[in-house]
Amino acid sequence: MKKMPFLILSLLLFLASCNSSDPSETTTKPTRPNIIFIMTDDHTSRAMSCYGSDLLQTPNIDRIAREGVLFRNSFVTNSLCGPSRAVLLTGKYSHLNGFRQNGDVFDGSQTTFPKLLQQVGYQTFVMGKWHLGSLPTGFDKYSVLVDQGPYYNPDLIVDGDTTRFMGYTTDIITDQALQTLNDRDTDKPFCLLFHHKAPHRNWMPNTKHLGFFKGKKFPLPETFNDDYATRSDAARLQDMRIENMFLSYDLKMMPDDYEKDDNTGGMKQSNPEQWWANDLARLTPEQRSAWDAYYAPIRQDFRENKRGAKDLLEWKYQRYMEDYLSCVVSVDENIGRLLAYLDSTGLAQNTIVVYTSDQGFYTGEHGWYDKRFMYEQSLRMPLVARYPAGVKPGQTCDAMTLNLDFAPTFLDYAGVPIPAEMQGRSLRPLLEGPPPADWRKDLFYQYFEYPGAHQVRKHYGIRTERYKLIHYFPELDAWELYDLQNDPNELKNLINDPAQQANIEELKTRLIALRQQYKVPES
Repeated sequence: MKKMPFLILSLLLFLASCNSSDPSETTTKPTRPNIIFIMTDDHTSRAMSCYGSDLLQTPNIDRIAREGVLFRNSFVTNSLCGPSRAVLLTGKYSHLNGFRQNGDVFDGSQTTFPKLLQQVGYQTFVMGKWHLGSLPTGFDKYSVLVDQGPYYNPDLIVDGDTTRFMGYTTDIITDQALQTLNDRDTDKPFCLLFHHKAPHRNWMPNTKHLGFFKGKKFPLPETFNDDYATRSDAARLQDMRIENMFLSYDLKMMPDDYEKDDNTGGMKQSNPEQWWANDLARLTPEQRSAWDAYYAPIRQDFRENKRGAKDLLEWKYQRYMEDYLSCVVSVDENIGRLLAYLDSTGLAQNTIVVYTSDQGFYTGEHGWYDKRFMYEQSLRMPLVARYPAGVKPGQTCDAMTLNLDFAPTFLDYAGVPIPAEMQGRSLRPLLEGPPPADWRKDLFYQYFEYPGAHQVRKHYGIRTERYKLIHYFPELDAWELYDLQNDPNELKNLINDPAQQANIEELKTRLIALRQQYKVPES
């Protein structure tokens, strides 16, 4: 009986607190979503099973697609590592954000979406690859690789101080990301840029994945032996053919496995043996032992079984694919770690998770590796996204999207006005329903880095839903036109086809309009 007054008093106080609460503070009040933007480097959609890959399974990336939206027509505005990242941050084309090619220095004083998120109370973090020359700005915490970063035992710049971390880089970047999420202020929303180096060249798998694809024979792409017969000289003058891969740095052979003249490779002024020696010197004794044990029989086979040109080319392709895809396996596993963390901490429901790559990549198409060209394999970006609180699962979207759109999308979901200077559009309408009637039907592309690695000439162009018109300038002053409906592999250049001349003039007119829209200078 003595406890009754206390219980009654407690009940009355509880009811009073409920009745006096501000209606705006009820559980129906919208909660700003957390944002996790996962970006890998050089990951083609051909190496993702949610896009129908015949190469490998990526169950964790597939999970994001299955629980959200898979975009089938996502494209990059400038297919190169640093420029793509600058576009992501600013929502502006390369000629306006000032970062046109690798080796430029990003102006961190300009407006970026992380800065705008900070201003409305978001915690902002970037972990992993940065590759923009200057230190990150607009982040509460950063832990980024020096330049490209190695695959093993990387040096990370952590809030201005450089520290070496021991282990496999993909694992370490994930460790840093999870620790940062654990240490965050849980009263604030967060935005995490989770950026992997993998599967960038030179494709060094985790020791536990050495031999993951052993015995598997990867199918040659249809265009593997492309002769570039109808193209401009740009396709012939490039320096990114698989036949020219370095036997050392790219394919993991040692100098005593081949004659110096056999170490075919582009970039003739480079020193691939030294690059490879530097990578091996970075390994711990245990890591080196695992590498030597796995590659010893491969090296022995290479020394003892001399191959003709055709067989050697296919051997190089198989070696390249085994290493490249093994790096993807590690990325997918670590994305699984992140998704499991979100599940276990109750963060999954209100967290937007986006997965993409900084551009596409060639896995033997046209006989190439690398990116840069406006052809489909390097122009296309994989893109999957989920947001359980606001996006229905199991969707696909065929609308044309650009990496310009990421910054406006995140600002839109955070309730931040999108600056007029940003040139993309929020993807929110595509995530939540059918495309608006005025959604883009074409895109503008421009590549700047020449002379430079791989010798891809400067070019710009327009891609519509059916056609692609490319202009190589100023060295070549050459044009190419492809009908993507009838020639999806882009093998037949129609620029001189009399039946296409009216179409070409229409495309050139539209190209001029896009250049004006995006404030592209004439030079």
